[in-house]
Amino acid sequence: MEISSNIQKALAYFHLSNPEATWPELRERLRAIAQECLEAEFGDLGSDYARSEFYHDMYGALCTISQKGDMSLAQHRAVSIGQSIMAAANARLDGRPGALVEIIDKINHSTQIDSQAGTHLSLSVGAPVSWDDLSALYMEEHRVNLKESSRKAAINAHTAIGNAFEAIGLTDLRTHTRDDMVTLRANLLDKRKASTVNNLLAQLRAVMVWAVQSDKLAKEYTAGLKLTKGADSARVAFLRGQVETLMAHANALPSASWERWALSLLAVTGARVGEVSYLTKADIKQVEGLWCIDINEDEDGKSIKNKHSKRRVPLVDGALGFSLSAFLEAVEKGALPSDHGVNPGKASKRLNQMLRDALGDSKGENQTLHSLRHHMISSMQAAGVPVAFAQAAAGQSSGTIAYDTYGSGSPIQRVYEALKQGLMEDAQ
Repeated sequence: MEISSNIQKALAYFHLSNPEATWPELRERLRAIAQECLEAEFGDLGSDYARSEFYHDMYGALCTISQKGDMSLAQHRAVSIGQSIMAAANARLDGRPGALVEIIDKINHSTQIDSQAGTHLSLSVGAPVSWDDLSALYMEEHRVNLKESSRKAAINAHTAIGNAFEAIGLTDLRTHTRDDMVTLRANLLDKRKASTVNNLLAQLRAVMVWAVQSDKLAKEYTAGLKLTKGADSARVAFLRGQVETLMAHANALPSASWERWALSLLAVTGARVGEVSYLTKADIKQVEGLWCIDINEDEDGKSIKNKHSKRRVPLVDGALGFSLSAFLEAVEKGALPSDHGVNPGKASKRLNQMLRDALGDSKGENQTLHSLRHHMISSMQAAGVPVAFAQAAAGQSSGTIAYDTYGSGSPIQRVYEALKQGLMEDAQ
């Protein structure tokens, strides 16, 4: 096996170069590394990124080292626990020190480990397997496939699940039962909507199934936990009259106002708040003679939900009172949210306030900015637009999602006609 620079670093860092090293010697090094990771200061973006990359490199190097067949039992054990430490160290950088603390506790209190089978520390005979253990390892293995926004969402979900496990007193998942999972679901339901809990349960199942497939658990009981009653999205589409009121409110704002154009684009394209917030002047372009917004992540700092979200959405002049010429003139003068340093969070907060101001008591409790997206899809559906074109406009992964939930390869002219058909017909 070719020894790369990272592998050499890992061999030295974990004291794995000496095949004669005893388990107590290696264990002391692991204890020191884990303690060092726990006590390291963090909060500086640059140094945190560098530290995270180091942990990731060491984790990958240990995975490669584990493929060697000439290591001792003690070395194999050290490699396995080292992987856990690196994964837990990255979790600690995200503000979740639990897995790292547990590893240190296990090392400090471990006895007679030399007689065990040399498996992962959290899976050793007699050692509990906590949710934090599994979460840290799962996130480390899947980080390469997760966008930053998805990673943060997963971390938040894993934290909520961990809190629920703590609340029901389940610390060792090796012995969990179906009843435990039902109890966990009940805890998650406390003060949460069914749709939110279903999202958490999906995250839970992903980790638990992975744990079984990776031989970290012998079994899991998360199948069929999804809630059906009350689990439909609580968000309600705006009525056509409400959208027209919002557009009139937006059109009354100054032409240089980013709020005017952000709200207008949400209404006439069905784009997400984040997608509109990231638009730059270069993203407003003509395609096949039609002016479009180009939703992409081609620049640093941009982010889209998934690969299906990358799309070009035509702008329909006159739709719901939208003036294309006024918009293009405003773009030239720097009226997009990105021109004002507005991020998705700030945009969402400000525009939701505008909804309340414009609609007053007519705004429903479950109507939000996302209801504009619902309105566009429902309008296209009501107008008989083929599913494929609704999917292309909305950036959905499937036509079923586009219509079933809300009531990119399609030719841009057909998408334009579909939007025009949905948004310029009589009120739906």
